[in-house]
Amino acid sequence: MDPDDPEELVAELRGKTIGGWDLLQMAAGAGVAAYVVWAGILMPGFRRVPLRLQVPYVPASAQQVENVMLLLKGRSGKMVDLGSGDGRIVLEAYRRGFRPAVGYELNPWLLRLSNYRAWKAGCYGEVSYFREDLWKVNLSDCTSVTVFLAPSVLPLLERKLLLELPDEARVVAGRFPLPNWTPTSLAGEGVSRAWAYDIKLVRQAEQDKPNESPV
Repeated sequence: MDPDDPEELVAELRGKTIGGWDLLQMAAGAGVAAYVVWAGILMPGFRRVPLRLQVPYVPASAQQVENVMLLLKGRSGKMVDLGSGDGRIVLEAYRRGFRPAVGYELNPWLLRLSNYRAWKAGCYGEVSYFREDLWKVNLSDCTSVTVFLAPSVLPLLERKLLLELPDEARVVAGRFPLPNWTPTSLAGEGVSRAWAYDIKLVRQAEQDKPNESPV
């Protein structure tokens, strides 16, 4: 039997009974594989970030990307994806006319993957991916911002966006909404839903809130 032929391997396994020791070996192998993925691909992006600000990498689905782009339709100018992962949102934004289209990502492996995807799409050098901490990036010249981040960091992100973005900016959040802002519009359903927030309207809403008096 050829050990590299999956069909022959499956045929052989069908004729065998898998015992407890075999199951233990399979589980151990899966655990080692998962650790290799974590240590080699995911962990490098976490080492420079405080625990409470860490965000795991989960790639956006095609439908999530499409919903984000729908909420950015008709806009132009600089687009930034905070925590850009494998770069697919930045790449799609470039295809739809955003200039420049920029991603910020700490993980060097994901940055390599982003650049490979850009090269494969014929856009290498046209889109930009930087290894920078999204919390330290200045967003004052950005008019479109996308985020696919964990709920635990979104309240802190709201403060940063309000402090730095110009009034004409729009923020689109995927997977989880910004907790304290009222969206201008939304697209999609379930896990594919995306929420759009216009900074000028968010600032007006913040100003209209009654001042809380100390008890």
